[in-house]
Amino acid sequence: MESALYYVTIALGISIVVNLILKRLGISQIIGYILTGVTVAYAFDLRHMADSHTLEMIAEFGVVFLMFTIGLEVSLQRLSTMKTDVFFNGSLQVLVSALIFFALAYGILGISLNTALISSMALSLSSTAVVLTYLKSTKEIARPYGQKATGILIFQDIAVIPILILIGFLSSGGENIADVLIQTVLSALVVIGLLFIIGKRLMTWLLHFSSSSEVDELFMGSVLVIVVASSLLASYAGFTYSLGAFVAGMIIAETRYHHKVETDIAPFKDLLLGTFFVTVGMKIDLSLFSEHLFEILAILLAVMVIKAVIIFGIVRINSQGKIAFKTAIALSQVGEFSFAIFALAGNKHLIPDELAQFLVLVVVLSIIATPFILASLSRISSYFFKDVSVTETFAMLPGRQNHIIVCGYGVVGKFVAKALRAEGVDYVIADNSYKHVQEALKDGQEVYFGDMSKTAILDKLCTKEAVSVIVTLDNLEKKRVICETIIRYAPTVKLVVKVVNLEEKRALRGLPISITIDGKREVAARLVSEALYCAL
Repeated sequence: MESALYYVTIALGISIVVNLILKRLGISQIIGYILTGVTVAYAFDLRHMADSHTLEMIAEFGVVFLMFTIGLEVSLQRLSTMKTDVFFNGSLQVLVSALIFFALAYGILGISLNTALISSMALSLSSTAVVLTYLKSTKEIARPYGQKATGILIFQDIAVIPILILIGFLSSGGENIADVLIQTVLSALVVIGLLFIIGKRLMTWLLHFSSSSEVDELFMGSVLVIVVASSLLASYAGFTYSLGAFVAGMIIAETRYHHKVETDIAPFKDLLLGTFFVTVGMKIDLSLFSEHLFEILAILLAVMVIKAVIIFGIVRINSQGKIAFKTAIALSQVGEFSFAIFALAGNKHLIPDELAQFLVLVVVLSIIATPFILASLSRISSYFFKDVSVTETFAMLPGRQNHIIVCGYGVVGKFVAKALRAEGVDYVIADNSYKHVQEALKDGQEVYFGDMSKTAILDKLCTKEAVSVIVTLDNLEKKRVICETIIRYAPTVKLVVKVVNLEEKRALRGLPISITIDGKREVAARLVSEALYCAL
């Protein structure tokens, strides 16, 4: 136990130092985690730990939480609007890519049937963890190429399920494929039925109960229970953990809690994803890499070029050339789910160990290269497409502009909302109190359940595009934290804050708040005004 804690502390320290350096150089932290894994594995002779089942389980839940947050972004309503990107582009990309890679591996390179079949399907997948993390952090996910890339990635994640089923069938020997398919369909119906019919009611009740208690720890615990329970249910039915988490995210996306859930779950997702990439670094065999460097680079380049050409051709059917090009380049790498496929196939002796290690290095290098490619995507596309597409840049931006955000729906917040509605002003309300959110819903207000001290909530409310933010809260500490966050996030937005006494005004004096309204002073001024009016 002490040695494990010792290694974990060292790995954490190395990752912090490496990522601080890379941050200054503008390099993705994903590479920092991978470098940490390589350093720890070789410096402390821990390469054998890369195959640790416990470590793999912890790392896998990084992808699980990522899939959960993806599900939060993809409600059933949104999925129906993305059906072309998900079901047409996604299915065609996986099918065509797998067929071409299979033809090359089996027909030209002479690899065995089972090995060629599994390898071709694994290479057709792209990196959900890297690409979606980048698209969400840079807000590129709102652009047309980001939407199309997200749709294809969603289908790829779903496609992992039949690939894993196929591995199980190939390793079973004489098991009837019809029985396997029937069992899979029945299991899928049971899982989806339980999650959407029973699970939805349980999730909504649990989130309602924990929110009404107004204890953040209970709400956070409820979210963790939902994610883990959904993942385990899918796993027991023979599917991947990620599928259960993805479906749970889609269910919560239909509720009013999805913004708060997304911001609260972010630290767990980032930490576990970091663990995942550390294990990726620990899998790198430097001796094999040095011996076969040119072969690995050649295969990597060939795979990325072939995938990019295929994706470009498919997306180009229904989209502009620039959008298709950016989508193709963004998804040209090999994904992290390939690690699971190669590991499972290797354990079942469907792929030779040396070839599995070789393919793992190809995947690792593609993941390392992807952040650099994504960061240069606009510059790369400008070499081939000189025209700037207004549609590509602005058409899919979510939310609205020139609105007012009311922070808090207490007594003052209610009067503010009533006055804004009477004036015909476009406004939205945000409150972290479930009770106040319920009251706003009963009043027919557009309200969001979330904490405005979190930048993710500010992003969802399109704060940078707002005219002003009115803070009506009573709690001084919470008020100050929210004001500091808004000033950092959107310094040009007009910030109007209610204060109840001189002490509060002094406490907020150091912040560049546009206007502070002293409730007692305004009441006094109004009393005098009315008194003088009556006297006249």
